[in-house]
Amino acid sequence: MIPEDDVGPGFSYTVGLWHTYRSPELAMFGLDVHLMHELLNRLGDGIAAGEFVAAEQERRDLIERYPVVLKQVDMRWYREYFGRAIAFYRRPPFPILQVLWPDADGRFLWHPEYAERCRELQPSLWLWPGDERGE
Repeated sequence: MIPEDDVGPGFSYTVGLWHTYRSPELAMFGLDVHLMHELLNRLGDGIAAGEFVAAEQERRDLIERYPVVLKQVDMRWYREYFGRAIAFYRRPPFPILQVLWPDADGRFLWHPEYAERCRELQPSLWLWPGDERGE
């Protein structure tokens, strides 16, 4: 769990799912770090029980009344956000899926009317660095 600071939103991610289950690691941004930790643990428990997770998968079993979507994190983001995972695995490649949550109206980050206050909380890690900021 990485708490929110002046540089960016808080986030949480897993380490060990790839090693133990050959399942992608999971990362989540912008909510309370303890809640994200709980949600990722719930997904991890499902993986341990044999559930499959994959990029572009929509899940409706994680947050009540709202789906989440899993997106493949571009490896160019790993050093910025996932240092402990790199230390554990010694080096990429290992897959990471970003767990994205919608705004209160059920729109996701890639929707043009996605709530701006939510947009700042979730980086677009499936895009090349620079693209997510409109550069």
